[in-house]
Amino acid sequence: MADNSSEEEKKPKVFNDPIHGTIELHPILVKIIDTPQFQRLRNIKQLGGKYYVYPAASHNRFEHSIGVAHLAGELLQTLKEKQPNLGIDERDILCVQIAGLCHDLGHGPFSHMFDQMFIPRARPNYAWSHEKASQEMFDHLVKENSLTAVMVAHGLVQQEDLPFIKELIDPPKIAQWPHHGRPKEKAFLYEVVSNTRNKIDVDKWEYFARDCHQLGMQNNFDCHRLIKFARVCEVDGMNQICYRDKEVFNLYNMFHTRFSLHKRAYQHKVGNSIEWMITDAFLEADGRIFDSKDGKKCNLSKAIDDMVAYTKLTDAVFHEILNSSSVELQEARKILERIVKRNLYVCLGEFSSDKRLDEMKNQWNVHVGEGNEKYYVVESVKYNYGMNGEDPIQHVSFYTKQNPDVANPIDRAQVSLLLPGVFEEKKFRIYTKRTDDGDVKADRDRYRAFLDLLAQPAQP
Repeated sequence: MADNSSEEEKKPKVFNDPIHGTIELHPILVKIIDTPQFQRLRNIKQLGGKYYVYPAASHNRFEHSIGVAHLAGELLQTLKEKQPNLGIDERDILCVQIAGLCHDLGHGPFSHMFDQMFIPRARPNYAWSHEKASQEMFDHLVKENSLTAVMVAHGLVQQEDLPFIKELIDPPKIAQWPHHGRPKEKAFLYEVVSNTRNKIDVDKWEYFARDCHQLGMQNNFDCHRLIKFARVCEVDGMNQICYRDKEVFNLYNMFHTRFSLHKRAYQHKVGNSIEWMITDAFLEADGRIFDSKDGKKCNLSKAIDDMVAYTKLTDAVFHEILNSSSVELQEARKILERIVKRNLYVCLGEFSSDKRLDEMKNQWNVHVGEGNEKYYVVESVKYNYGMNGEDPIQHVSFYTKQNPDVANPIDRAQVSLLLPGVFEEKKFRIYTKRTDDGDVKADRDRYRAFLDLLAQPAQP
């Protein structure tokens, strides 16, 4: 009987997804999915500790990443069919889809909790990001699974396309050439997975849809309609992805969806309380060891420097600590037991201020007295449209039905007189780690006194 395994591996595979329906993926994408480095994402919650607030927010980076690859392919296929003069070929599409699939390989346990809360405290001033880790994990994945030959067999060029994929995962912040991957004429390819120009990309479209579905919230943004009206135009000497003028309100809906998700879920005060607790437990357990590539051991916070160790680091570390009988993990275990018993850090309140976070922390620490700061968390939360205080639509160009090859910024007055005038809201929160009812009551009194202190006019 003939061996048909190689022929089977050349065929695309069909996935059934609750968000996108039936989707078909190129065999190279399937090869990547079927690696330990990608399968790891099955055990990393998309919304981190928010699962402890929203019962159905149990989805993981695994399914999100597959969805991003799918949407990247849908967008580029649409552009290729509508504008054959762009020269989009199968290599381009495949590279962008691989980048979409691999863009979150570098996330640690509980997603953004790991890179925004734990690592900055475990390794202060260490220049690291999950995007950088995604690039390193991609290199590790290709090498460990001998995928270079497979990619070349499917038409990719090792010297051009592998660096291009890594650039797409974390694009250069300045739109200047030369880039390694593609010529300036194909600059628009760098706006598909992670768009540094205006934050409109398929990564956001995917997690808006998936997160809303899992959180039980309405998603008012329609990415499939937007894809139909996407078009590449030359703007200021650069080929950019632009949109039909009538879609501007759809885009404002997109950014409002982002704002709303942060306001209602991503920055939920109880969810953040739980993530601060997991962070504290991880800090207590930072001596937790994992096997590294050379047979040595590394700490929880050092795993980011060793992709062999990092491949083993997932949300499972929560239960490894919780179920451990190790004396060294006793303090970490106590914190996680509090989460299980719902004995959480208490948010004393939320307020607005123009101060920097470090200034607010110092003022609170002075207020509660030396030695007591260890009982509290002071955090800054931001709700915005994706570009801090800027209106991201001002960085988008639009074409008209009459002139589809010329795109320009749009006047806000043409859109609506009811558009927001401010695009970022900043808040501070203070949590107490203390559990005794009397201590919590005393902390609430301290908090109210602190607000009174902040309200006093500054001394000349």
